[in-house]
Amino acid sequence: MKASEVREKYINFFKSPPRNHKEISPAPLVPEGDPTTLFTSSGMQQLVPYLMGEKHPEGKRLVDSQPCIRLQDIEEVGDNHHTTYFEMLGNWSLGSYFKKEQLPWFWSFLTKVLNLSPERLYVSVYKGDKKIGVEKDLESVEIWKEIFQKEGINAIDIDSAEKEGMQGGRIFYYKDNWWSRSGLPKEMPPGEIGGPDSEVYYKFPKIKHDSKYGKHCHPDCQCGRYLEIGNSVFIQYKKCKDGSFVELPQKNVDFGGGLERFVAAENDNPDIFMIDVIRPLVSSIEKELSIEYGRSEDTDKSIRVIVDHLRGAAILISEGVLPSNKVQGYILRRLIRRAMFHLYLLTKHDLTAPSLAIFWDVAGGGRETREVIQSVVREERDRFGKALDRGLMKLVNAIEKERSIDGKFVFDLYQTDGFPMELTLEILDKEGIKFSEKEKEDFEKEFEKHKKLSKTASAGVFKGGLADKSVETTKLHTAAHLLQASLRKVLGESVEQKGQNITAERLRFDFSHPQKLTDRQLKRVEDLMNVQIDNDLDVSYEVKTIEEAKKEGALAFFKEKYGEKVNVYTISDPGKGWFSKEVCGGPHVKRTSEIGHVRIRKQEKIGAGIVRIYVVLEKDNNT
Repeated sequence: MKASEVREKYINFFKSPPRNHKEISPAPLVPEGDPTTLFTSSGMQQLVPYLMGEKHPEGKRLVDSQPCIRLQDIEEVGDNHHTTYFEMLGNWSLGSYFKKEQLPWFWSFLTKVLNLSPERLYVSVYKGDKKIGVEKDLESVEIWKEIFQKEGINAIDIDSAEKEGMQGGRIFYYKDNWWSRSGLPKEMPPGEIGGPDSEVYYKFPKIKHDSKYGKHCHPDCQCGRYLEIGNSVFIQYKKCKDGSFVELPQKNVDFGGGLERFVAAENDNPDIFMIDVIRPLVSSIEKELSIEYGRSEDTDKSIRVIVDHLRGAAILISEGVLPSNKVQGYILRRLIRRAMFHLYLLTKHDLTAPSLAIFWDVAGGGRETREVIQSVVREERDRFGKALDRGLMKLVNAIEKERSIDGKFVFDLYQTDGFPMELTLEILDKEGIKFSEKEKEDFEKEFEKHKKLSKTASAGVFKGGLADKSVETTKLHTAAHLLQASLRKVLGESVEQKGQNITAERLRFDFSHPQKLTDRQLKRVEDLMNVQIDNDLDVSYEVKTIEEAKKEGALAFFKEKYGEKVNVYTISDPGKGWFSKEVCGGPHVKRTSEIGHVRIRKQEKIGAGIVRIYVVLEKDNNT
């Protein structure tokens, strides 16, 4: 099947009776107004408030297909199944159904719709942790056993496949089969919600186990014999202050499955770079460089990195991201430069050789969009070429001076100038300079430290939109509504929100206005906000159609594709009318007095007709 067919079949499967899900629009790949993440990295990202108990305008059963950028495993890209850009198919229950419905439904989709062989499907469940009082997920185990039994398969559950092997098992316990915004149970703060998850794997029997990944092969082994294709998360617990866990009154299902992986399994080919939406990009590289995919492990790795990274880069550029040293722009720059390094290897150090024209069309859009993507990538390619020249000069100078080329020097060259170890080793080899195994180990140690730091930082920034619901963030989210309403009352209704970013420390709010505000205007806006806070106004929401919301005067300036129904938040004083009315997904305080006083810290002009204001919460009313 083609990816478009699999996507359509999945959406229709969950929309049809008896499942009766409502399809929701995907969130933008680069979120507007989300303070906690640079990119949308999972389908559930826009649903966090509703998983926490807020009512969704489309009901309790939802389904969608969400384009994602996920960077935690960027160093793994190069094998046949890791990518940074992908499409996530998802379905959710906001308290409507749970394990006994979800697991059979997903199984039915795999075996009856995609026609995958039950004989090649394996599952994993949460192993449990007695220290925190959460037992093995035996409920899911019993459901899976019944499902397998109906297929004539006696499903044995295995507790330690990593150490003892498969032993004919079908159901495997893993301690990492748990989801929360903060990670595993021990990492969760009090009040956080989470729960066990159950993953499904598809087996490719022709692939032989590689012992470098461990003595025994098992579903979670990284040798490539088993491909994870879907994960059902069961959000059923809340962590208490004493570290124990209690059951939630509303139990949610959060399912995510990679579209590309579904297609690969249906095509019976573990290499997702061979599916219909990616294969043409691989073929383009083959044709441009006169090389053959599948020729060697190193060549295939380089082709996959180029294809994945430029595919993601094209999408990001089409959404307005440009290379820079900060936030989204830094990630875009990193994607392009990693792709260019592997192109550098394949072309024998000539970055200008291929045109890569097909990548300009990946994001869709008209000629103007294609020209922008082409221009941005080429400019970044040229900058990277200069960086490589600088690194090469440092290396040549070090060689000429007979300076010791040790692991630390090679790593510093990589970290400072973006000069990869593979290229350094290639040059040293040509110069007849030996780089010992000990020196390679030194480099690897430095590199592993770097990876751990990067992964820790990525986990904080790219949690998958697991939004920060701290008290301060929630206060500032509501304060943003007060700010916009106040600006419009002071400056006029030409003021339109152009973006915002909220952390626990401050609110950053961008809006349309020809020049910075005068000191008097800033004071009026700040005072107006604090008056509404002192008035202890009610903060409530109603579910409306977008047309109804706009007729009532609700503000809705973002470019998101709204669904049929939206949440309309109103800040009002009963009997005296409303102060603010906006389409929003939360989170919010219940009354404005919960915010405490606010202060406008500063403002700045950031572009033609765009002003940025920073707002902070006052502490003890004297900061």
